[in-house]
Amino acid sequence: MIATLRLFACFSIVAAGMVFAAEKTNTRDGALPVTTHPVRTGAQILADNGFAMLAGRRVGLIANHTARVGTDHLADLLHAAPNVTLVALFGPEHGVRGTADASESVPHDRDDKTGVPVYSLYGKTRQPTKAMLKGIDVLIFDIQDIGARFYTFISTMGLAMQAAAAARIPFIVLDRPNPLGGNYVAGFSVVRSNISFVSQYPVPLAHGLTVGELARMIRGEKLLPGLQHLELDVVEMTGWGREMQWPDTGLAWVPTSPNIPEFETALVYPGTGLFEATAASEGRGTNQPFRLLGAAWTDGAALADTLNTRALPGARFEPATFTPRRLTGMAADPKARDKKISGVRVVVTDARTYLPVETGVHILHAFRAQARKAGRPFINRPDWLAKLAGRRKLNGMLRRGDRPAQIIAAWRKAVDDFRRKRMAYLLYE
Repeated sequence: MIATLRLFACFSIVAAGMVFAAEKTNTRDGALPVTTHPVRTGAQILADNGFAMLAGRRVGLIANHTARVGTDHLADLLHAAPNVTLVALFGPEHGVRGTADASESVPHDRDDKTGVPVYSLYGKTRQPTKAMLKGIDVLIFDIQDIGARFYTFISTMGLAMQAAAAARIPFIVLDRPNPLGGNYVAGFSVVRSNISFVSQYPVPLAHGLTVGELARMIRGEKLLPGLQHLELDVVEMTGWGREMQWPDTGLAWVPTSPNIPEFETALVYPGTGLFEATAASEGRGTNQPFRLLGAAWTDGAALADTLNTRALPGARFEPATFTPRRLTGMAADPKARDKKISGVRVVVTDARTYLPVETGVHILHAFRAQARKAGRPFINRPDWLAKLAGRRKLNGMLRRGDRPAQIIAAWRKAVDDFRRKRMAYLLYE
């Protein structure tokens, strides 16, 4: 049995007492504060303790380029550790070193730096097989998530948990911060018919959990079958509290995927990521993906006026004209490629009050109104929108002409229920 490493926060952060309107806690106004007590991730704690809990073990590591301890990749540190044997690496979407495009199949390979075999979990195989796990004593997960249900790294984690359980191999999650904070929860939960690799669990679109907390909830609430005998440990962070967003952590931002280059992109992504299901560009092929949105038929100035009139918290909208291009490593064939289009730029004026999913609904609503007026199709991939949003209700309400406030109200009870259910799995205050 591997002992659970339970290190508690070196300082406590009191969660805000009242969660307003759309479930976001706001305790400070204006710019994010400078952190004086940096967060130590689970990977950092594991390394600082000389990998003692892994001593004598043969390790399989599920990781990508975000598995950093300072400037070092965890795989390199494990490979160099005298008391640990790194026997296999498992790569999610974008691969172990983060070099593959979004949705690009990742092949099996051998890691250039360590010489260890790399098994792809983003190709024909999405889950470690029995043969891949042969000779492994413990399976470790260390990937920086961004707190959006349709970001595929958490699906990889759950499927790997299933494989570990079936093979009777202990599973360890090295915890990392939720960049959006631990209090913001919003969006529809997934209904069974829309469960997929981009929405693996019946949780709200923004769930407010760390990967460690989510792993505990996946097992505890039986969100995936076959986990009842899984030996699950979480190496907890120190210094992280639920009201902390990424800039509070003192950690350097490592782009979590090619089109999430900075924290502000991660912040807007849970809402503007829904534009993947539309005929409009979500900004791929530009240097501001998910912050630039537009189409050939949109009037950017009118869109900006409409959205600014709504006075959405923490947001401003600017008219923008842009031309999506093929960008190596970021966008192989973006929508509206090489075409000049008009739209808006999302500007976050206050990360504390910005509401990612709610703002995304408002933007979808405004775009759809212009598309209808122009006689153009807008949501041209309704099945994909159902998978991203979690249910077909979002598209149905937009088509019916419901206002954003009605859509947001439609998920509030489920969010409240989820908040109560997740309490048993929280590791941080």
